[in-house]
Amino acid sequence: MSTVTPVGPAKGYRRIATEEAFIPPELHRMYRDLIANGSVDDPGFNSLVGYYFSHPSERARNVSERLQDIGERRLADMDSAGIDMQILSLTSPGVQVFKPDVAVAMARLTNDQAAEAVRRHPTRFAALAAVAPQDPAEAAKELERAVTKLGMKGVIINSHTLGEYLDDPKFYPIFEAATALKVPVYLHPNTPSKRMIEPLLESGLDGAVYGFAVETGMHALRLIVKGVFDRYPDLTVILGHLGEALPFWLFRLDYMHRGTVSSGRYDFLKPLKKKVSDYLRENFYYTTSGMAWEPAIAFTQSVIGMDRVMYSMDYPYEYVHDEVRAQDAMAISATDKKAFFQTTAERVFKL
Repeated sequence: MSTVTPVGPAKGYRRIATEEAFIPPELHRMYRDLIANGSVDDPGFNSLVGYYFSHPSERARNVSERLQDIGERRLADMDSAGIDMQILSLTSPGVQVFKPDVAVAMARLTNDQAAEAVRRHPTRFAALAAVAPQDPAEAAKELERAVTKLGMKGVIINSHTLGEYLDDPKFYPIFEAATALKVPVYLHPNTPSKRMIEPLLESGLDGAVYGFAVETGMHALRLIVKGVFDRYPDLTVILGHLGEALPFWLFRLDYMHRGTVSSGRYDFLKPLKKKVSDYLRENFYYTTSGMAWEPAIAFTQSVIGMDRVMYSMDYPYEYVHDEVRAQDAMAISATDKKAFFQTTAERVFKL
């Protein structure tokens, strides 16, 4: 049986992992029941979550077990991989597949459990709040409770909610709460919505391999082109996986969006106050979750800004010690490396 060599402490900085998933056991059981009775009309949920319940492989079992542990096993894994702190967030799709009343209750339970883990281990954990976008007013209320009463550092939204996107004005109370509280919104992937998923599903590309990035990158662009950041200029959004490929598209996004708006092709598409790339540089932060590849990290740092890219492991979906070592070894200055692993996260999440 192979053994894993512990990573050991970093020199000159703390490693803060900024997109680390968990799920309360109660919610895990509810997912299992949804899969068993087929009550969710969402092919992505049934494909991805159904996989973990119907394929008892070693990987599926390990991920499921680790997701439900925000105690000793997780801390031991962190110690082995040299992770000083995790920012806990509810795994996708969170409570966003339930009816509103159930979703509101489960978001509250999730936040209470995360807050208790932080209370027990305040130097090892911080957390993002779960909310139920199905009920925007209650979501805003729960975010305020989670930040002001439980000490949470932002909010996690697992992209679309049964095919609905946050650029719809009905969701604006969530953005109003986040800006008033001065906390970031982490826009985390979900499987593509029912209207989008079929070509991806039939080729096995619907999940983390590609579908996550396509769906979440599109969601982020919807927020920009629909004017959300002109309405809420102080809104901060975080994207994982090095921005779901959007940094690579900056030039083309600016060029094609400018032409599309000026042509009058879409009556609903109005001019923005800035270029698309300006919003991606000024309103967004980026984490490396699942993208431990120095050329892509370096490119994102170069076109977005060194001070806007943060380390993430994507635990427990990614738990690879050599990925930590690879990012430790990146060819950047000691100051930039400390910002990457530690101080940018401390600033963004007010740790």
